[in-house]
Amino acid sequence: MKLGIAARITAVFGLGALLLSILMGGLSYFTTRHFLLAERETAAQHQAFANANLVRSSLQSGDSKYVDLLASIDAGSNAHSVLYHQSQAYSGALSVNASVIPRHLRAEVLSGTAATQTYRTPRTGAPDIVVGVPIPSVHSAYFEVFDLSDLDHTLHVLGLTLFVAGAVTTLLGIALGRFASTRALRPLADVSRAAGAIAGGELDTRLDADAADPDLEGLTLSFNAMVDQLQERIEREARFNSDVSHELRSPLTTLGASLEVLEADREHLTPRSQRALQLLSDDLHRFQRMVGDLLEMSRADSGSEVFLEEVNVSELVRRSVDAGTASVASVASRDGKDGKGQGQGQPPPAVHIDPAVRDWRVGVDKRRFERVMVNLMENAANYGGGATDIAVRPGAGGDVEVVVDDAGPGIEPAERSKVFERFYRGSASGRRGAGTGTGLGLSLVAEHMHAMHGRVRVDTSPAGGARLVVALPVLATDGDEPEVDGEGERGGVGTSEDVDADEGVRVDKGVGEGMPE
Repeated sequence: MKLGIAARITAVFGLGALLLSILMGGLSYFTTRHFLLAERETAAQHQAFANANLVRSSLQSGDSKYVDLLASIDAGSNAHSVLYHQSQAYSGALSVNASVIPRHLRAEVLSGTAATQTYRTPRTGAPDIVVGVPIPSVHSAYFEVFDLSDLDHTLHVLGLTLFVAGAVTTLLGIALGRFASTRALRPLADVSRAAGAIAGGELDTRLDADAADPDLEGLTLSFNAMVDQLQERIEREARFNSDVSHELRSPLTTLGASLEVLEADREHLTPRSQRALQLLSDDLHRFQRMVGDLLEMSRADSGSEVFLEEVNVSELVRRSVDAGTASVASVASRDGKDGKGQGQGQPPPAVHIDPAVRDWRVGVDKRRFERVMVNLMENAANYGGGATDIAVRPGAGGDVEVVVDDAGPGIEPAERSKVFERFYRGSASGRRGAGTGTGLGLSLVAEHMHAMHGRVRVDTSPAGGARLVVALPVLATDGDEPEVDGEGERGGVGTSEDVDADEGVRVDKGVGEGMPE
């Protein structure tokens, strides 16, 4: 797995702190150990030579109490003496005898050369220093063994302390690396947030060039220039789409009037001519609807103002469903007049309001939401045999959901993310006629829901058809009704002139609960 930039920076700081701790700790430990051992060896040698002179004087005076002599020398010290005299070994303590002295050191001293050695006893593993001093004048050799347990304990504590200090230093290095990576990547996080906002449609988002890091000033300026060009291109394309759509409306109006003249004389035409007229009528109506959708899409692309009003969700959905039913009935009536008979006799869908959301209030652009419901119901009529049920229920995360079920075959999971793409009609793309739609309806639904800070998704209806779910954030629930101030204005959303500074969206107060007159 490849590490990210922050993880790599943190790892470098942590590894650097670890290596520095090992280097400084090892240097400190071995330097201290060397000087302490050297100092202890020097002191041991001075003491051993002084005691050897004392032993020589005693032996020269004819003293034969060797054990008592050695015991008196060892009294009050952490050393033990061993004397070789006339091929016999004498010890001042029962715990130390000639066998503890290394053999090669003993042979060297007995041959007439003073020697010093640090070693660990095989039986206990305790560290010792032995100093051997030859006394040739009395044909003897004096050995003194010094216990280094206190020095070994000191070095052990020192090593443990340096290990703990190294571990703490490594952790501090990791923390410092994390802090440094966060600080170093903060400008990139700003770029990421700005890019996300731009991807979400906020094309006026820019990086603050004055507050930018001096080393990233070039990146900031390049990013802002790129966004300027992107915004200009999108606006140019939106204007082009709008201009094309407007230019097409005039010839379409002429074609529509001409078609009405031909349809008035339909009975006088031959069957073949009537069929051609029917195909022409279907495609012309579809073309007119497509031009209207393109105009609406161009307005959405150009960032047309969103007027959010606080309304009761139950009343909003009922009135939007009425508008959708009327639109579907109008299309069905026109198709029936053309001889196709589609949609005739289809009952309007039932609307079920969950009691828990009956008094919930949402902030929506009522015109846009009505368009959303009309598109969903027309989509169900075109592809799913019509809407069978519409429900309003609580959603996840405190949202309210509006569910539209149809009687069709449903939407395959592989197509559920594609149906919101422009001009995508799936398996219906190969069929002709006005009943197949334009492929822009659901993409407009997604655009409008995004503008109102909502979401739309596709599920499967329990009856087997398609289920389209739109979710809106809730402004107030039961017991959270907006307060009324002294001027009679509702609180909680803002007056008709308020502007939401965070979203850049104008927020209107709903005087009525329903759709605009």
